[in-house]
Amino acid sequence: MGVSKTILGSMQRGSWIRKMFEEGMRLKEEFGPENVFDFSLGNPDLPPPQQFKDILREEAAREAPLLHCYMPNAGHAGARDNVARYYRENYDVPVEGRDIIMTSGAGGALNVVLKALLDENDEVVVLAPYFVEYGFYVSNHARGSARMVVVQTDDKFLPDPDRLALALTPNTKVVIINSPNNPTGVVYPPATLDALASVLEDASAKFGHPIYLISDEPYREILFDGLTYPGPMMHYANTIICTSHSKDLSLAGERIGHIAINPRAEDRDNLAAACSFCNRTLGFVNANSLMQRVVARLHNASVDIGIYQRRRDLLCKALKEMGFEFEWPQGAFYVFPKTPMADDNEFCSFMRQYRVIVVPGAGFNRPGHFRISYAVPDQTIQNSLEFFNKAAQELGL
Repeated sequence: MGVSKTILGSMQRGSWIRKMFEEGMRLKEEFGPENVFDFSLGNPDLPPPQQFKDILREEAAREAPLLHCYMPNAGHAGARDNVARYYRENYDVPVEGRDIIMTSGAGGALNVVLKALLDENDEVVVLAPYFVEYGFYVSNHARGSARMVVVQTDDKFLPDPDRLALALTPNTKVVIINSPNNPTGVVYPPATLDALASVLEDASAKFGHPIYLISDEPYREILFDGLTYPGPMMHYANTIICTSHSKDLSLAGERIGHIAINPRAEDRDNLAAACSFCNRTLGFVNANSLMQRVVARLHNASVDIGIYQRRRDLLCKALKEMGFEFEWPQGAFYVFPKTPMADDNEFCSFMRQYRVIVVPGAGFNRPGHFRISYAVPDQTIQNSLEFFNKAAQELGL
């Protein structure tokens, strides 16, 4: 057999999100798309803002020498400077263009940073529930010897500083956080970030090397009820941001994102240089040239967040009345209720009889829950509610 045994094992473990999405596709072919309520995939369905379309036309028509030729691995200097200005203006952190690396989405950014940081047997701490791809990203590096350590969050899905402190060892190199969180929609408040920073500062001093905080934040602009995003750079010096415009501008298919290194981070210049080098050697080379120029002019633009908030309210108010238990989402476009039966896989199979497709919490390392993505049309939500209600009644909620 020619395929890597490691990859074959990863394929078998696979993503529950994709598995449920494929099941939804099968049901749509059998019953018709209008009769299937697929909440499996966090695929932003809103159109990009008009400003994006206008700037895209301008940039596509622009003529200049070497406009579509090779560029520095870290990206166009002008794009990087514009991104850095966004951090200075929004988080009052003195980020410069040299601290920015333009990347092929947030997934590309995470792989670049992990490649730049990890040596053999290093440990990466993730907080459950978490995006399943983190495990595969960690195993991509340090000759496959890097190890992912899972720490459960508390019952409100916030990091528990005491649990985190116990999980840190001399081999800990990275902690990954994701806020607003996929799959819960929870946003980590400033007090939580301060507590995390205190734990990481103490452990870094104890072990004699920096522990870097990677903040995976493609949902940071999708916030509800007037909430303001508390940027981790303001709380912890050794913070590295990995993000994309997949959600805030609905550009998931364009794969455009960036890395932002806190200018207070230890080994700041070497870290930026290493990320630039890894951007090339991992095969990303650099982010798409046209998209870099476009999004660099759009850092205060976004899709209509009010639509996602309206969908959240429509879905969550109904689920709450039916008896489902969950933390009210503060951002992103997910809700993560408890399952009314002990086995979350069994519950998701139960819902398929109503042609409602949701993802088991086990896929995010938090059994006993299920994820609903409300990045779907309002009508899909509205038409599904009678079936969620039937399930609730049948299961005795």
